[in-house]
Amino acid sequence: MPDPTAIFPPGATPTPNGTEFAVWSASASGIELCLYDATGDREIRRLPMQKGTDGWHRLSVSQAPAGTRYGFRAWGAYAPDDGLWFDPAKLLVDPYARELDRPFRHDPRLSVFGDDTADLVPKAIVTELRTVQPQAPLFETGGLIYEIAVRPFTMLHPGIPEPLRGTVAALAHPAVIAHLKRIGVSAVELMPITAWIDERHLPPLGLTNGWGYNPIAFMALDPRLVPGGMAELRDTVAALHEAGIGVILDLVFNHSGESDRLGATLSMRGLDNQTYYRHAEGRPGELINDTGCGNTIACDHPVVRQLILDSLRHFVNTAGIDGFRFDLGSILGRDANGFRSDAALFTEILADPVLKDRVLIAEPWDIGPGGYQLGNFPAPFLEWNDRARDDLRRTWRGDRPIVGALATALAGSSNIFSRNGGQQTRSVNFIAAHDGFTLMDLVSYAGKHNEANGEDNRDGHSDNQSWNNGAEGATDDPDILAFRGRDVMGLLSTLFATRGTIMLTAGDEGGRSQRGNNNAYCQDNAITWVDWAALDDTLIAHTAALSQIRLRFDVFRETAFFTGNGDVEWLRLDGQPMGVADWESDTTDTLAMLLTTGDAVQDKRTRLAVVINRSHAPQPYQLPVRPGVRWQTLLPPADTGSGTIAARSVSFLAEIL
Repeated sequence: MPDPTAIFPPGATPTPNGTEFAVWSASASGIELCLYDATGDREIRRLPMQKGTDGWHRLSVSQAPAGTRYGFRAWGAYAPDDGLWFDPAKLLVDPYARELDRPFRHDPRLSVFGDDTADLVPKAIVTELRTVQPQAPLFETGGLIYEIAVRPFTMLHPGIPEPLRGTVAALAHPAVIAHLKRIGVSAVELMPITAWIDERHLPPLGLTNGWGYNPIAFMALDPRLVPGGMAELRDTVAALHEAGIGVILDLVFNHSGESDRLGATLSMRGLDNQTYYRHAEGRPGELINDTGCGNTIACDHPVVRQLILDSLRHFVNTAGIDGFRFDLGSILGRDANGFRSDAALFTEILADPVLKDRVLIAEPWDIGPGGYQLGNFPAPFLEWNDRARDDLRRTWRGDRPIVGALATALAGSSNIFSRNGGQQTRSVNFIAAHDGFTLMDLVSYAGKHNEANGEDNRDGHSDNQSWNNGAEGATDDPDILAFRGRDVMGLLSTLFATRGTIMLTAGDEGGRSQRGNNNAYCQDNAITWVDWAALDDTLIAHTAALSQIRLRFDVFRETAFFTGNGDVEWLRLDGQPMGVADWESDTTDTLAMLLTTGDAVQDKRTRLAVVINRSHAPQPYQLPVRPGVRWQTLLPPADTGSGTIAARSVSFLAEIL
């Protein structure tokens, strides 16, 4: 009889003597290990596990080598009102599964007590993991993050062989790497590539989740996106690293695809619902929904924290991942009393020898009480800055007064990130992300158009700070198309002029559209697939030129807040300092930002000017001139620094001898 006090690592660990299995459940009366044949369809053995006093159920099996398919069945009370969901008819996926033999698919039987689900549920695979020696993260704060949904990004790329399209391996293709390098990408941020299940309302609508923000197994890669498993991810990371590009994973630790009380029993719910999910105090049958997805992961529980930490280490140690973006990241800092910037999970991540030097990015909000926490994550967490996003949008939409908010965003949002004594910006500046309009749709639609989602256009945000330039959506009017292209260039230029880290969503550099759909997670089709043939090369070239400017002048990539002692000046276009009346005026449509910066081309300190004109008319401007130097524009058309800036545009000028 195996020793129930023996300590096995969580999950399935191959050893010279077989495989050690360990799974957590404080409440289950018993857990059975189910072993399957190589097809994953025929159960060949069912073995009772031994429960230790610490809540871990363990079993060592001599004849279960690497490649063995397995799952669990848990016994105990079925009393959902008490937070107990034990149903031995449900085959359960190991929360520590490193590889799955098939994708998840939704079926009503997954939610029905007593219905056996062995034919529906993926089987975990015992995996011998190859480790890598993690290098220092390639990405440095201040660089360009490029947000990629793997399948939409690669499905229509003409340079990628068809068998690779839709997979992580496609990102290692030379055609993709050449594009990333052209536009100056510092790191790609991959939207979820771990195993997920469709939301239950999608199959009846004939829709599928194409983004993956509905996870089941935190460590297992989804076979649809990564059919080659961890080796495919590791090889892709290595190819991107060879090109000087870091890799950041977007991970979802805030909810799971088991959803609300009507959702499926697939893994954590069936093993120990009371441990893995948060519940209303005194009402264990009521799942807290701080995510809007039906449930909330209990990130304050020690077992859950261990699972999250082990998941992060897994991706660093086996694939060399440079960092992580945390979806609805406020959940990670929540306990029964709300969000804490010194939450145990944050402290453990920042103290962990494997994780403490990784790039850490928070989406700093959730929909629960006190869930909006922008600026309150512990350093060195970077944070998605939706305040800057909205102010940059409102600037170009024409809202007023706005120039003060624009300057704050350009300077790195010190009003937000200095609140807790911070001396540096931790802002991730962006104008468009996977949620919401694309950059081109932002200037092409005054309202959302989500009819294809099957919810009568009720879903998605209604306040997008967008405008359509005279026609709603698709048009052949050359003037309107020119206006839209001009506005996208202005938005891109402003984003690239902000201090700190910036983010661009894949395809936005070329004017991609989602036909006005601002909640396109369920459109795994031409609505979200990047149409490479339709991208505007003029916009792509503009983006590439902006990246070169950021690389040449260090002022944009620096993170210390401006002091105002010669490092930045805010000027009117006549060259005079901005006054209080200028900042507060409803008629101010222009701004010049004069910066002292290092110049990699001239190899010296110099001055750089960013001139912004959001008005619909050309404007004359005059920059201060020092003896022996002159101003030269860095983007066409060139002039001497004392001329006219076009309507709805941004100019970058540098002093040269």
